[in-house]
Amino acid sequence: MQRLVITGGAGFVGSNLAVHLQELGTGLQITCADSLKRRGSELALPRLSRHGIAFCHLDVRCPEDFERLPAFDLLIDCAAEPSVHAGIGESPLHVLSPNLIGTIHCLEAARKQNAAFLFLSSSRVYPITAVNQLDFIEAESRFSLTGQQKLSGSSAAGINEDFPLTGARSLYGATKLAAELLIQEYVYSHGMRAVINRCGILTGPWQMGKVDQGVVTYWMSRHLFQRELLYLGYGGTGKQVRDLLHVSDLAALIVKQMQHVAGWDGQIFNVGGGLCCSLSLKELTEHCQRRTGQQVPISAVPETAATDIRIYLSDCSRVQTVYDWRPAHTVDTILDDIYSWLVEHRALLEPML
Repeated sequence: MQRLVITGGAGFVGSNLAVHLQELGTGLQITCADSLKRRGSELALPRLSRHGIAFCHLDVRCPEDFERLPAFDLLIDCAAEPSVHAGIGESPLHVLSPNLIGTIHCLEAARKQNAAFLFLSSSRVYPITAVNQLDFIEAESRFSLTGQQKLSGSSAAGINEDFPLTGARSLYGATKLAAELLIQEYVYSHGMRAVINRCGILTGPWQMGKVDQGVVTYWMSRHLFQRELLYLGYGGTGKQVRDLLHVSDLAALIVKQMQHVAGWDGQIFNVGGGLCCSLSLKELTEHCQRRTGQQVPISAVPETAATDIRIYLSDCSRVQTVYDWRPAHTVDTILDDIYSWLVEHRALLEPML
């Protein structure tokens, strides 16, 4: 696995994976492929170049673009429209096309090269109603799962890969689940070596955070740059909880996975920070206030959107057992990393964020 292609390679996850894999790997030849559609993705190009990483302008929706790629042994598919709100109340084609059709084109490119395939899926494949039916208690700063849960695949530690998949999950989540199924069919029908990582919230420096994607960077930047915020849904208390995973910890896992490619059989792994690396929006606010020394107005919108979930925690027991992997970053080190990056590049980032 010396020749890698990363689609979505100028995005936050793709570019960071490329840099970390280049630093951790030995003699890797990495090509990042991206359409540069997302604002801020152009900022990745000088960084990739400094690390000796090649770039190819490629739109995953266009199969002919894949002909520009060099030969490769492994394709890591990070290309996606990442917003859970995408396609709601409008045509869903702008999420279906890159996330589903684009993944099919990536699979075909890998099949033709007899290459392995690593797919970054999402915790959003788990159905909204089922996740919101989990038993919980409300504490001072967050919602917490109880120790006794009725649904299989759930516990106080969160959701594992056996959680039931019946029900709606958002158009974004549906594209990720459909792509997972197609990948497993390629494994079965074509003998492709593939692995699927269902990621929770990925975060870290170089994320152009927005309210619907990259919320941790968004929250920190709004404090630093003195912009208003909203607590949306669940009474407007800000007690919704997510677990966080530093993108470099994902890269460390992928390095371990690449050492066992022969065993890739389409298996699915939950990949996240878990309960020990989780926080609510209310807790995130307190962290941001301490680091920036500033407070911003936060309005409450009690109404809950149809796509929102109260608590999501990744139970990563399976991937921890199989690959002997655990995240190295804590909530504090993640937020310190993001804050330092924002301060260092403030002149560049403030107009964008």
